[in-house]
Amino acid sequence: MEMSHRGKPFTSITEKAEEDIRALLEIPDNFKVFWFQGGASMQFSAVCNNLLEEGESANFLTTGSWSEAMIKEAKKYCVTNEVAKNKHLKYATVPDTSEWKIDQNAKIFHYCKNETIQGIEFHDFPYEMVPEGQLLVSDMSSDFCSKPIDWNKHAVVYAGAQKNVGPAGVTITIIREDLIGKCRPTAPMLCDWGVYAKAP
Repeated sequence: MEMSHRGKPFTSITEKAEEDIRALLEIPDNFKVFWFQGGASMQFSAVCNNLLEEGESANFLTTGSWSEAMIKEAKKYCVTNEVAKNKHLKYATVPDTSEWKIDQNAKIFHYCKNETIQGIEFHDFPYEMVPEGQLLVSDMSSDFCSKPIDWNKHAVVYAGAQKNVGPAGVTITIIREDLIGKCRPTAPMLCDWGVYAKAP
């Protein structure tokens, strides 16, 4: 708590932490690792502000409370398409893919890997349902670091560290480099991934 955030001891800790997580999750060189404040919930806004221009649409698969919170926030920033939702069944199951209603022209496809409140977890996500060219974004807070991640399929992965990795409030966000630096000019500074990428 007394370390300078610019001091060598703290810098060595962050560098080793990134080295370790890259090795553990086999993160490719074209992805950047960030340690954000604000919890995973702040990334609900950040994802929309960095990946979507005004008027663009996004697909959201709603499987529980956390993905429900994401789409509620996203409605402030983009045209939202709810792919599927089983709230009437208390999110006890995921609707069959034959029932999914997908916007083929959307920019992103968002899903929550594991809903801690309802207990729904994707062991084998149906990647074939994501239209070609759409950016796959996942909230992996609940099972982050417990399973391999297919980096060929995902564009952005974010996870609140308090579930499995570290203290509450820290969010690890792993972003494909070509998606950084395109944030809306109206976005709050703390939601702009490019600001963090340029920080010394």
